[in-house]
Amino acid sequence: MLKISGLSKSFGALQALDKVDIEIKEGEIHGIIGPNGSGKTTLFNCITGILKPNEGKVIFKGEDITGLKPNIIANKGIHRTFQAGKLVSNLTVLENIMCGFQEPLSKSLKDTMIRLPFTQSKREKEIKEKAERIAEFVGIVDSIHRWASDLVWTERQLVQIGRALINEPQLLLLDEPASGMGSLEIEKMEEIIRKIRKKGITIVVVSHEVRMLMNLSEIVTVLSFGQKIAEDIPENIQKDPRVLEAYLGTK
Repeated sequence: MLKISGLSKSFGALQALDKVDIEIKEGEIHGIIGPNGSGKTTLFNCITGILKPNEGKVIFKGEDITGLKPNIIANKGIHRTFQAGKLVSNLTVLENIMCGFQEPLSKSLKDTMIRLPFTQSKREKEIKEKAERIAEFVGIVDSIHRWASDLVWTERQLVQIGRALINEPQLLLLDEPASGMGSLEIEKMEEIIRKIRKKGITIVVVSHEVRMLMNLSEIVTVLSFGQKIAEDIPENIQKDPRVLEAYLGTK
């Protein structure tokens, strides 16, 4: 589904990504781990068009999407969450999920920008109902009328996921979805990620929660100093001496 070939990105003298090759298969949960500064978020930013790589290609379903604008890439079916993603604090949970909705590019400018009041209100009702279903799916339906500013960290992460799901992504990139969570909250996040995969959505997860990622992933890629140092099934990754040295600090 997604093929990353020779991807490199530098910031001045800092080589954030160095000729990284990764292939994500349709329908899988693919984990990415690595110490701080290993290039994980930079990789997501290059995939989604926030950053343009210096070298290499990002191929999605056979199409070269390297360097396209983020909204174009999103309309092709790739959506993401952010490690420190911000919500609109003076909107409700439901309104924040609705804010994530993007009209498909196939909509004409006239249809998108110049709607009759009846047509617009009907469309807004459809989006609202969809947002309510997603809120129920991720387990925050009881909080849809709360202000985003009143949410705890775990709830904010779930709203982020809901905001991505409203566009029915084909590929979902989750950046540290369990960051700052306790063990029970992490278990809940695992369940939600598995539920998303059952809907036919391919998922890539970046996480420092190694146990969660090993439980979820079919394949795990390990980055260190911008390079891919290992890629294998979780059982083998946990025994790989290169991973133990680079990620766990053990030789």
